[in-house]
Amino acid sequence: MALRPIARMGAEVLKDRAAEIGDFTDPALGTLIDDMVETMFAANGVGLAAPQIFAPYRVVVFFVPAARNNGVEVPLTVMINPEINPTGPDKHSDWEACLSVPGLTGMVPRWTHIRYSWQDIRGHRHEREATDFHARVVQHECDHLDGKLYPMQMTDLTTLSYVETLKAEAMARGEELDIDEEGEPVAAHSLGSGDGSTAVDITRGDVEADRQS
Repeated sequence: MALRPIARMGAEVLKDRAAEIGDFTDPALGTLIDDMVETMFAANGVGLAAPQIFAPYRVVVFFVPAARNNGVEVPLTVMINPEINPTGPDKHSDWEACLSVPGLTGMVPRWTHIRYSWQDIRGHRHEREATDFHARVVQHECDHLDGKLYPMQMTDLTTLSYVETLKAEAMARGEELDIDEEGEPVAAHSLGSGDGSTAVDITRGDVEADRQS
């Protein structure tokens, strides 16, 4: 396994539709997946798409921590040639960040309920249903396979912000902004509030659900 450089917004590989994997016997596929997993964990990410390490293929790795998914962990998953279908009309806006767009965050509407399928490294197809943060992670990562970064999915660009600016403004209000590993705002709480048990979750509440028109 090897750490690979992460492509940043503007790189051509992030703009194009990635190619499907057809040969599941190619040893280079296993090497790519190993490198993606190592690079994702080294960067403290919860997901990574192959184009983010300059490999233009339809491969995604991700996991969902229990703390971000109502206590339900989704183990490390390797998806090849994934497909997504919404299973309901509702969308929800929430903060997102991206390893390829460092330092920024913004509110992105996503389907709240999806069904997704993928092939494993042997070519066998699997299927799952997902909701909420789990569904958001899958949609975010699969967007990379179609040349889309999260700012392209935003409907309100006034929320596109530098994380450091949000932190500074929170400090000015006498609050401390909690940031997760990927740079997403998680909660704001008063300075000196200890364990943050009175934190106001700014990524889960008071956001209206959008509906497909």
